[in-house]
Amino acid sequence: MSADFSGQVAVITGGAGGIGRALGAALKAAGAQVLLADLHGSDDVVACDVSDPAAVEALAELAWQRFGRVDLLVNNAGISGGGGRLWKADFAAARQVFEVNFWGVWHGCAAFAPRMAAQEHPSAIFNVASENALFCAVPRAAAYIASKHAVLGLTESLREDLPPHVHAGTIIPGWVLSGLTREGGREVAMPADRYAEIILPQIAARERFVVSHAYNVVQMAERTEALEAAFARSAPRYDGDIEYDVRAYIERLKAGG
Repeated sequence: MSADFSGQVAVITGGAGGIGRALGAALKAAGAQVLLADLHGSDDVVACDVSDPAAVEALAELAWQRFGRVDLLVNNAGISGGGGRLWKADFAAARQVFEVNFWGVWHGCAAFAPRMAAQEHPSAIFNVASENALFCAVPRAAAYIASKHAVLGLTESLREDLPPHVHAGTIIPGWVLSGLTREGGREVAMPADRYAEIILPQIAARERFVVSHAYNVVQMAERTEALEAAFARSAPRYDGDIEYDVRAYIERLKAGG
């Protein structure tokens, strides 16, 4: 499936390297105008600290001033840190992981979503989570794993806040070569340009979940199977079990029931 982004404008945070830069190059090849942002600017990258809401607001202002529209936002910026056993992890480093990985995504959504909603044409926000949003791929990385779970939850909630012409989806990378890849794994991780080729058609198709690494379903199954087994043992289905369902209650209220 080919992807055509002709006439579209894309903004990508964490765009100086890894997934962000590769995706930016793929979007340009598909016809898009691309604005890359990262913590440290350069000739082709705008400086933006995503943990600072004012900086992200300024990025949004710049995008609309320069292009007059934004069709695609990819909240990609992320860091690692605060690793080790949870009770031994550096708390300041762990908090910084959340400042970038979670609050950086929040700030991007908060700055761009209202502007995109005000546009009449379709647009999309994609937030980059991780396979670590589905299972614990990396041991002793509680801050990173929790931040990526939080991005998945944030995006699922955001979907209900947006008007129909603004899509929200979660990008779920597996092991992709980036600045976060440690020595020893650089020959094993998927090249970022290959990854961009896989996900670009899914972004164009406005998928809810953008996926790539097939073996993720095996790792994910351990959790889902354990959950299903727990419900089967301790909270099995019964006639009328919808009685305590929050979503069903909300829908009844909307219907005036």
